[in-house]
Amino acid sequence: MSNLIRRVYTIYAGLLFVLSFLLIFPFFLICIWIPSWQQMGRKINQYWAKTYFALIFLPVHVDQRVTLEKGKAYLFLANHFSYLDIAMMGFIPGDVQFVGKASIRKVPLFGYYFKKLHIAVDRSRVKSRAETMRRVALALEQKSSIVLFPEGGIYTQNPPKMIPFKNGAFRLAIEKQIPIIPVTLSYNHLILPDDGQLLLNLKKAKMVIHEAIYPTEESSEQDLKNRCFAVIQDQLDRDHQMEMQSSEK
Repeated sequence: MSNLIRRVYTIYAGLLFVLSFLLIFPFFLICIWIPSWQQMGRKINQYWAKTYFALIFLPVHVDQRVTLEKGKAYLFLANHFSYLDIAMMGFIPGDVQFVGKASIRKVPLFGYYFKKLHIAVDRSRVKSRAETMRRVALALEQKSSIVLFPEGGIYTQNPPKMIPFKNGAFRLAIEKQIPIIPVTLSYNHLILPDDGQLLLNLKKAKMVIHEAIYPTEESSEQDLKNRCFAVIQDQLDRDHQMEMQSSEK
């Protein structure tokens, strides 16, 4: 795609994001103000994500390799290379709460919606991190699953190679005996690269929801971290190789 077409497409996708959010924001408000409806608010979030990707002509192929038990909490851990990742994790099934950076709370309207229905963390403040872990533990006890990006943000300089994972999610998995579901977002760094331009490419997206990793009381954080990292990175490498072969044809 030429830069002109990419720019027009990006403007279209951006306007549609804003307009669609404003359209459903009143429904989010109702779900926020009625505590017993907050799960419904997160369900609306999922419908919004699927509708949005369809309207911007960006098909998402979801390869789900695990059978998820209804009403059971999981930790969904994904690679993070693109701003597109958060929206695409709306395809994760079940009641899911996202853990995101505290800075997202500054975004008008969207920040209010996020902090009320999901979990924001300021990693620079110890008290904030402790409060985040408390809220995550509470969500898990209420059978809500959690979405985390264990790299801690978009930090890699060489996608699709990840940087080492942080320990928090794996410590929590052991303490609460919560299954870990590795998630690979294969092509988001090609669709919306983190290169400062914020220009979209029209490509097919792919999400792989891998089989669960079950912690035991004998599990170590390092072992779980290594296993989860290997599953996601192996899928990224294979999909990258397939993409390279396809582009050469």
